[in-house]
Amino acid sequence: MTTLGLIGSGHIGSALARRAVDAGYDVVLSNSRGPETLAGLVAELGPKARAATPAEAAEAGDLVVVTVPLKAYRDVPVEPLRGKVVIDTNNYYPQRDGQIAELDDESTTVSELLQAHLPESRVVKAFNNIPAAAIVTMARPAGDPDRSVLAIAGDDDEAKRTATGFLDEVGFDAHDVGPLAEGWRYQRDTEAYGVFAVPGRPVTEEQLRTALAAAVRYRDM
Repeated sequence: MTTLGLIGSGHIGSALARRAVDAGYDVVLSNSRGPETLAGLVAELGPKARAATPAEAAEAGDLVVVTVPLKAYRDVPVEPLRGKVVIDTNNYYPQRDGQIAELDDESTTVSELLQAHLPESRVVKAFNNIPAAAIVTMARPAGDPDRSVLAIAGDDDEAKRTATGFLDEVGFDAHDVGPLAEGWRYQRDTEAYGVFAVPGRPVTEEQLRTALAAAVRYRDM
């Protein structure tokens, strides 16, 4: 993997772009407002970064991160992501996204919605339960005792290995929760969603496992 494509360049996208550039990736950023609105961020990131349209970022990326408001997931380009690993950082916030019936009745999950929209891509859920600033400030090299672990979920084992490698390169260990359907265990308002609540405190695998095991469905909250 040499190029990271970013569909969405807000707080999470910008933080991942910074970490990816530091790890040696070329980065192609995009947002819904046009490449020209990313000029400042590109200048800050340096010569390994450039701005493009979402379709161009999707096409350029060997690995692509989708980090847009969930209400805009249907705008994610499909064809240029065919066959690619796509990391989904999204969460469902009804006050922002509007009510989504299949999420309200918990018949599916956020990342399964994106996977259904991208049927020939391989979606992995990650980075949805860590504050954007912590992606930069809490990154640690492999073997560091203060390195944190992040949950991942996906239906394709090879895609999860790719995502695990990316997490490693940007400073985090990965804990495989299982298929995308298990992504609800670290969705909004669960214990695992809040494991990074104390700024600067590393999250261990034991802490994450405990939080994931304690997950409660919305209907049971």
